[in-house]
Amino acid sequence: MTQKVLVVDDEPSIVTLLTYNLEKEGYQTDVAEDGETAYQLALKESYDFILLDWMLPKLDGMEVVKKLRQQHVETPIIMLTAKEDTIDRIIGLEMGADDYMVKPFSPREVIARMKAIQRRMKTTSPVKNEIQNGPIVVHMDTKQVFISGKEISLRKTEYKLLLCFLQHLDEPLSRDYLLEKIWHTDFVGESRIVDVHVSALREKIEENPKKPQYLQTVRGIGYRMVKIDE
Repeated sequence: MTQKVLVVDDEPSIVTLLTYNLEKEGYQTDVAEDGETAYQLALKESYDFILLDWMLPKLDGMEVVKKLRQQHVETPIIMLTAKEDTIDRIIGLEMGADDYMVKPFSPREVIARMKAIQRRMKTTSPVKNEIQNGPIVVHMDTKQVFISGKEISLRKTEYKLLLCFLQHLDEPLSRDYLLEKIWHTDFVGESRIVDVHVSALREKIEENPKKPQYLQTVRGIGYRMVKIDE
């Protein structure tokens, strides 16, 4: 079955570049030049992916993501942005975007990212029903996460990342390992996407994200989840 992609950007050159390469790969494309049109199309049509510019007329990309997720539209969204600040990326991921790409970008990499998201979505969870580390408890069957008995809401990638750390307690995990394990990719120079998601995860599980108790940085390697005995 042909997959449908909604391309949302108000720059004609980018729209042309993306639609040409997507259709060459066999995707069917729709185009929206402003956020309001994109939002209405995404509610009405069934898309396999949404490629969404950050800066748009009428509704910006962040508002589109927020409103779609509030309407329980779970279509994978890749943000296309000229913004390079980490905090902007974290905001985008927190709102519900699945990935981001900073302009200028290669259309081939956009398509590779889309395929990586597809593989990630097909990955099945382990059979074990519950996993715990101190006050952190994950119910695998329902994908619910609790910290000290209080349920917290995680995005799909944050959940997979947390699960990976919990399954490797006290083990330093490199950014390259996490890229391959969670994103199923080995894009050179893309380790920053790991840092962004780790920062977003810390905001939700740590009492003080700037001084993390659970998810700690291992200098020169990556990160590790500290084993907590209670």
